[in-house]
Amino acid sequence: MNCGNMQANGEEQDRDSELSCRNGAQNGESSSVGAAHSNGLLSVTNNGNAVSNNNGVPAQPKKRLSQSEEDVIRLIGQHLNDLGLNQTVDLLMQESGCRLEHPSATKFRNHVIEGEWDKAESDLNELKALMHSPSAIVRMKFLLLQQKYLEYLEDGKVLEALQVLRAELTPLKYNTERIHILSGYLMCSHADDLRAKAEWEGKGTVSRTKLLDKLQTYLPPSVMLPPRRLQTLLKQAVELQRERCLYHNTKLDSGLDTVSLLLDHACSRKQFPCYTQQILTEHCNEVWFCKFSNNGTKLATGSKDTTVIVWQVDMETQQLKLMKTLEGHAYGVSYLAWSPDDTYLIACGPDDCSELWLWNIQTGELRTKMSQSHEDSLTSVAWNPDGKRFVTGGQRGQFYQCDLDGNLLDSWEGVRVQCLWCLTDGRTVLASDTHQRIRGYNFEDLTDRNIVQEDHPIMSFTVSKNGRLALLNVATQGVHLWDLQDRVLVRKYQGVTQGFYTIHSCFGGHNEDFIASGSEDHKVYIWHRRSELPIAELTGHTRTVNCVSWNPVLPGLLASASDDGTVRIWGPAPFLDVQDAEGLNGMYIKISVCNC
Repeated sequence: MNCGNMQANGEEQDRDSELSCRNGAQNGESSSVGAAHSNGLLSVTNNGNAVSNNNGVPAQPKKRLSQSEEDVIRLIGQHLNDLGLNQTVDLLMQESGCRLEHPSATKFRNHVIEGEWDKAESDLNELKALMHSPSAIVRMKFLLLQQKYLEYLEDGKVLEALQVLRAELTPLKYNTERIHILSGYLMCSHADDLRAKAEWEGKGTVSRTKLLDKLQTYLPPSVMLPPRRLQTLLKQAVELQRERCLYHNTKLDSGLDTVSLLLDHACSRKQFPCYTQQILTEHCNEVWFCKFSNNGTKLATGSKDTTVIVWQVDMETQQLKLMKTLEGHAYGVSYLAWSPDDTYLIACGPDDCSELWLWNIQTGELRTKMSQSHEDSLTSVAWNPDGKRFVTGGQRGQFYQCDLDGNLLDSWEGVRVQCLWCLTDGRTVLASDTHQRIRGYNFEDLTDRNIVQEDHPIMSFTVSKNGRLALLNVATQGVHLWDLQDRVLVRKYQGVTQGFYTIHSCFGGHNEDFIASGSEDHKVYIWHRRSELPIAELTGHTRTVNCVSWNPVLPGLLASASDDGTVRIWGPAPFLDVQDAEGLNGMYIKISVCNC
């Protein structure tokens, strides 16, 4: 790489002098004596003092560029160099008086790319004086020799490779475990076998460029810029804008080709599930619960009218159609839980219900009707991740683990359960109880521990997919977010009206960035997970909204169940203008139009 105004190897290595744009020109003027501009003007300097150009107009006095200006020029130069615009880079460096990287780094880069390993190793001696941590030279040397060794092996030069291993790599006394692995490659029968076992691209520009990227991490950026630094900064800027966008709810490519860098990222509220797409009116009494299946293709709703309705979700149009009705729940249905593979659905009733129903959704048949005792109150249930067991319980002190046939496997005495959740470890069950807490229970070693303690009754809770966060609906307090690992209250969300009714909230949206909850004021509230104030209040229901469920596959689809006897399906606005559809980022959003 040719970079203008490179300093000689023996020059002073002070960092300021290394990076300075010596007598750098401003406004496109050349720093070279007598250099011609594209506009035909000539700029000449005399001992640093500006003189007139050939039109008699005094030249602007030259000004030393700031550190940030130098950095920008170097970033642009690196990007242009990656694009192959080498002459442009030379001119940029010449006019600015900057240099892209230290001359020793340029030599080192060229020798690595050309595979001149002895010269590259010699370059390390020059670079050592420029490094913050000279001890890193050993690591850099190890990486160089490793590449040299692998290339010898690929070329069939086994004796030379063995010499590198014994006489150069081993004496470094660094990463002996890796040296043992490298020695095993001597047994590879052919080059393809070597590349496969070493997970290596083979001799050439690709592997050497990757090697350079690793080597660069040991060099200060003043000596050699990190690879593709400008693209990295731009990606970070785009990601930060998305994180700060309250309505960003789509999974976009992390690459820069799908976004415009000329505008700030902004998603329209019209793209968010704030608009009624459908009103499901098939229930004839209060609807107490709703839950999308894990694959997002079905919605189950439970009602006081003693039925469970399973709805089919059209994944293209995002419209719901009645699939089947499950009848016979004499006490009404207040809680539903899908098995991990969505084959089964368990239905529980209100406090006075001692029965639990397990339906095979594929056949529509009742697999199990479980009741341990008429004194029980089985109001909550959670599936073990293996899909072969579940736990259930109620406020009268029942807490059971059962198989698919309803056989009792384990029980926990005297625990008054309000809500349950099985963690992904397959052993721990979380249970909220009448002591305003959530405890973790291990059915294998029969141990339990306190995790969350609230000051008011926990009416319901749910856990994020990664098992880290718990979302609680707390009587008279609203919605609270807890970190289960650190056991700390993270956030209290404002706006919702929560008395002593059982209201179920949920995580949802892309990456579970959002939280939704029903409310006793007939609304659905939505918050961004990081913001305590709601970003949307959805109106339309005429009585308490008991439950909300966000589709886990379609981030723009939300369901809510209400005492008004309806289930509302929420989605983006039926019609968007072009700017809204593009979301100001070049990505078109597919919108389904409600026909209800």
